[in-house]
Amino acid sequence: MSATAADPRVTAARKAPKRRMRVSWSDPRFRALVWQFIILGIVGGIVWYLVFNTNKNLAARHIATGFAFLHRVAGIPIGESMISYEPSVDTYGRALWIGVLNTLKVAGIGMVLATILGTLIGIGRLSGNWLMAKLTGFYVEVMRDIPLLLQLLFWYTALQGLPAPRQAWRVAELMDGATFHLFHETFANWQFGSGMLLSNRGSRIPILNWEPADNWILAAFVVGAIGTFLWNGHANRRQEATGIRPKVWPVAFGLLLVLPLAVWAGFGAPLNFEIPTLRGFNFQGGGTISPEYFALLLGLVLYTAGYIAEIVRSGIQAVAQGQWEAAGALGLRRGAILRHIVLPQALRVVIPPMTSQYLNLTKNSSLAVAIGYQDVVSIANTTLNQTGQAVEGIAVIMAVFLTISLSISLFMNWYNAHIALVGR
Repeated sequence: MSATAADPRVTAARKAPKRRMRVSWSDPRFRALVWQFIILGIVGGIVWYLVFNTNKNLAARHIATGFAFLHRVAGIPIGESMISYEPSVDTYGRALWIGVLNTLKVAGIGMVLATILGTLIGIGRLSGNWLMAKLTGFYVEVMRDIPLLLQLLFWYTALQGLPAPRQAWRVAELMDGATFHLFHETFANWQFGSGMLLSNRGSRIPILNWEPADNWILAAFVVGAIGTFLWNGHANRRQEATGIRPKVWPVAFGLLLVLPLAVWAGFGAPLNFEIPTLRGFNFQGGGTISPEYFALLLGLVLYTAGYIAEIVRSGIQAVAQGQWEAAGALGLRRGAILRHIVLPQALRVVIPPMTSQYLNLTKNSSLAVAIGYQDVVSIANTTLNQTGQAVEGIAVIMAVFLTISLSISLFMNWYNAHIALVGR
């Protein structure tokens, strides 16, 4: 019996053989490769010309080039820094690093606060309460229509109108007397509220005196966070396997709160704050929130929250109305529907434009130079004025913002891919 042909329905389809690229202009792959080399050559030539011409002009004017100035003593006074700094000892490189940290301090905290405020305002715009919807709508329109620079100048001027340190406002005195008395009776040595002061030189707040026992408390919290993360993963796998999800919140409560409190109590419950006190014409001790930083942070958060609110509102409205109706038919309340059903689906619409707002907030932080906050732009400008190396100074600013922006984009793209729907 002669061999029969294989059934094409049950045999795997063979891949078409690859055609080899021919060194001929008629081959589209060869043409594409040639054009790519030509474009790369043109771009490389333009870059080489700009670099060569810039170096030639700088040399003709006897202007030094390179980044050797980063190792020279800066002598730049910096009023606000997250690390130690001595102008008469430290270098320009350390001064610029302080500027980078100051920029990150504004951008990082600003993104978190703007997201929280914008989400609440976006939800408020969809509220069934007429007054809430109108107030949040008014907020969005006002904040988006006033230029950010004017808002920064307004908040900075308002903070400068606070009283001098000798007449500083105490937060405890601004609070309701009975409420503060209740807190004071509950915590016999509670001095946090009485140590919070507001003046035109900034806000002074008590800070925790870090002790060796606090290292163990922090370690206990980190261990608790890791344990909560692992238990949440176990709960997800259990739900996929059996359809029943173990409760996560009791474990999270025990690991994130009870465990650190137990370690804190085991070491004698240390809790000592450094309280700011008035000495001479200013305060000593405690932590400081400068008017420049607070005005910049407040302006960025309020301005960006207006745009985030519209993004959140549109994301919620993009979820089909049938989702609300189906969840309501199951007996879920509106708040539970929003938290557990609508917002998780809205994230897939919200995340891409939210990334743009995070990038805008980071780049808008460069307006800090207008109100005297020493971020990387301000310190770099002072550096290039003192050293005369403008090209390197501008290059540092561009590299810093490019690195921060790319980092934000990579993280948000990863998170967007993580929550995306996966086809089966």
